[in-house]
Amino acid sequence: MVYIARDGSYRFKVILYGPSLSGKTTMLRSFKSMNPDKVAKVLSIEQDDGRTIFFDYTTVQIHNNIYCDVYAAPGQKRHRKQRIILLKGVDGIIFVADSDPRAIRENLESMNELKTFFGSRFKTIPLVIALNKRDLIDALPITVILRVLNLDRPFVAYPTIAIRGTGIEPVFRSAIRLTILSKLAPSIYRMELLELSKKEPYYIIVRGKAAEEAIYQVSRYV
Repeated sequence: MVYIARDGSYRFKVILYGPSLSGKTTMLRSFKSMNPDKVAKVLSIEQDDGRTIFFDYTTVQIHNNIYCDVYAAPGQKRHRKQRIILLKGVDGIIFVADSDPRAIRENLESMNELKTFFGSRFKTIPLVIALNKRDLIDALPITVILRVLNLDRPFVAYPTIAIRGTGIEPVFRSAIRLTILSKLAPSIYRMELLELSKKEPYYIIVRGKAAEEAIYQVSRYV
């Protein structure tokens, strides 16, 4: 939930959510490295193997008095209580889906956890999907991942390779933009959701050294 700090600045809360080892922490650190002047140092609480124990956190300066607090939630099943705590007051979601075929069940379980927590609000909360690890030889087709997630609502999705920084910038920019619109210009945000809902699903994927462009997958919005 957006709040106004003592200094008069606006603060929004965005969370990176997804299964364990899907690349949330790597994505956050990659975004920091691309924007060293606008993104604060990433604070992490993790195990020796690099897995997040409680959360990763950073602050993004959007404007002079507008900030976004970004959290990366731990994905392991045993950290469910920590995730529920982090979801409280969230204004926008970046869901990091793992393209590894062995993670297909974990992707679904993580998305279902979000649906359960938000209930009816899940239909309208800003949601951006990062389809990570697109460099895997056996990466699941994008259509398969999105079908498994079963998202009966508009959303924007980007293919990403977090370890290379591919597709990371548009993921964060899109999520932050939609989040701010939903809170400061809700009528415009609702119009964008309606426009997205009218589109047919289509995909644009540029492979190789070129950055993979945005793809838009839209289910009928009710």
